[in-house]
Amino acid sequence: MKKVVTFGEIMLRLSPPGYARFTQAQSFEATYGGGEANVAISLAQFGLLAEFVTRLPDNDLGKTVISELRRHSVGVDHIIKGGDRLGLYFLEKGSVARGGQVIYDRANSAISQIQPGMIDWEHVFDGCSWFHWTGITPGISENAAAVTLEAVEAAHELRIPVSVDFNYRSKLWNYGKQPSEIMPEMLQYCDVMLLSKEDAQHHLDIVPDDNGTQSSEGVKLANTYRSIGEQVFERFPKTQLILSSRRKAISANHNEYSALVYDGTRIYQSRNYEITHIVDRVGGGDALMAGFIYGLSRYGTDYQQALEFSVAAATLKHTIPGDANLVTADEVIKLMDGEQSGRVER
Repeated sequence: MKKVVTFGEIMLRLSPPGYARFTQAQSFEATYGGGEANVAISLAQFGLLAEFVTRLPDNDLGKTVISELRRHSVGVDHIIKGGDRLGLYFLEKGSVARGGQVIYDRANSAISQIQPGMIDWEHVFDGCSWFHWTGITPGISENAAAVTLEAVEAAHELRIPVSVDFNYRSKLWNYGKQPSEIMPEMLQYCDVMLLSKEDAQHHLDIVPDDNGTQSSEGVKLANTYRSIGEQVFERFPKTQLILSSRRKAISANHNEYSALVYDGTRIYQSRNYEITHIVDRVGGGDALMAGFIYGLSRYGTDYQQALEFSVAAATLKHTIPGDANLVTADEVIKLMDGEQSGRVER
């Protein structure tokens, strides 16, 4: 791939140290994150050219975000300045039987006040070979939704493949519209979709057909997503691939993780990873999406290998503090090849 462009909001993330609760916090650890920025950073770590497009306030926080993106080799030439503030989110990590929680503080953020026409998408997409967005951005504000639609329409006109992570967030969509009213118009331009069963229901009012009792959990899962996939393919003929993760939470620190891909004919299922002693699970879906985009660039139509790469990448994200997956392609391939010892390399 020549260059991957992503578009969305990046926020300042504030977390109590370790596994402390909000009510215990005397200080907060500061990092930056957001679904589309996480994908761009991950792809840059894999060696692809990645460009992140957003709107940031013209102040020191905005400048710090740009410095952070540059530090991870992400292009920032098309970031526009303006607006009142940088969005924030507060993360309390879960532990054992206590789940984590997120509090958003992103009202009136710079990107929520973006206007159609502010971004020259034809210029942004010069030399671009892939565009990625998520359902988070149109959930921020009606203006952000309108600019997202501009982007996908421009990518379609320029014949640039488009991927989307539905990423339903119940704490967003507060401006009087439901996802099912906004998302379908944008999804008609997408080639690759990352979605869960819940995403399909919230965004598209799609529910799987009743598959009855199955002897195998894997067969039941495949049939569920075949049913969802058939309905998505029928409604959105441009769709080529549907990706979905499977997470079984044994505790907040111990998960099983796998994924599957549906190409309209066949279901591909990945190996299952047992992830113990999770460091940080935030950004796992972004790592999966970035891994799949990279996997397609590396393995082409070998969807099984692309899937295995993406799941291994997402598995490694659980070992990295912060939102972004700071691992290389070689490290992912080692895990794919069975290297799980965690030994020191000398």
